[in-house]
Amino acid sequence: MSLLPFEQIKREVLVKREAETNPKFGCNPFERKIPDLIEFGVINLNKPKGPTSHMVSAYVQKILQIDKAGHGGSLDPGVTGVLPVAMGSATRVVQALLTAGKEYVCIMHLHYDVERADLEKALKEFTGKIMQMPPVKSAVVRKEREREVYYLDILEIDGKDVLFRMGSQAGTYVRKLCHDVGKRLKVGAHMAELIRTKAGPFTEKDWVSLQDLEDAFVFWKDGNEKFLRHCIKPVEFAVQHLAKVWVQDSAVDTICHGASLNVPGIVKIETGIDKDDNVAVLTLKGELVALGTAVMTTEQVMTEQKGFAVRISKVFMLPGTYPKS
Repeated sequence: MSLLPFEQIKREVLVKREAETNPKFGCNPFERKIPDLIEFGVINLNKPKGPTSHMVSAYVQKILQIDKAGHGGSLDPGVTGVLPVAMGSATRVVQALLTAGKEYVCIMHLHYDVERADLEKALKEFTGKIMQMPPVKSAVVRKEREREVYYLDILEIDGKDVLFRMGSQAGTYVRKLCHDVGKRLKVGAHMAELIRTKAGPFTEKDWVSLQDLEDAFVFWKDGNEKFLRHCIKPVEFAVQHLAKVWVQDSAVDTICHGASLNVPGIVKIETGIDKDDNVAVLTLKGELVALGTAVMTTEQVMTEQKGFAVRISKVFMLPGTYPKS
């Protein structure tokens, strides 16, 4: 089975020193009250065909009766599938998904018959680093740019229709790739159908529909919160693909005020972190405090007793959640 780059990384948790967390402060992300979950949560939405991604975010706002929601990675109106939507204070977390890989299942219609061997050869040429010009109707400047296609697997061929699975860097246009493959084969081709099956840690395995969300919200209003908890995940769900660092309680509030993370505040860290990697900073209860950029490697953090370890870029936890050190 083909995997996106972050799915291939196996990390272990290293304990730098023993520490405990005070149960009086903070909260296990999965024990948040529903209003807090709505304000600080994400939805793995199965976008329907028709509306734009922006319209879908607006539907979520209307259903949950909130003022703010944002999506992670646009899908064209005619495309369905995984659309991460974050609400309230969690909306900025979708930026962390922009560098994560995406996966699609596509039907490409060839305009003339092609031998399977020739098709496989052409698709192989579009695997790896490719140069791609965004289509005319796109949200970016039309300038050729390099993108990486991690895998292109043929699932089925039915006459001129080719069903394939594709894993790629964010910002790779599947519609344009189909056109370019047809051009390379000298037969012409176009994208007939497209579903996004992965966007970072969000997959088609546990997506929910707008109708699911609406029903779950009504059930909650009637006293049953089980279904809404199924639909809305804690914001921490959206950073599963990032390397992680856990900090002691006394370091949390300092970070919440924008300070960088120093080695003495670190309790645990995952293996395989290199300088300039994006990392998630968590409390010992697993709450997302902030996102940042590693200044030290895992090995340096484990051996050094002081120094600047993570440069904080986005703070998610409110100051005062944990007491000042």
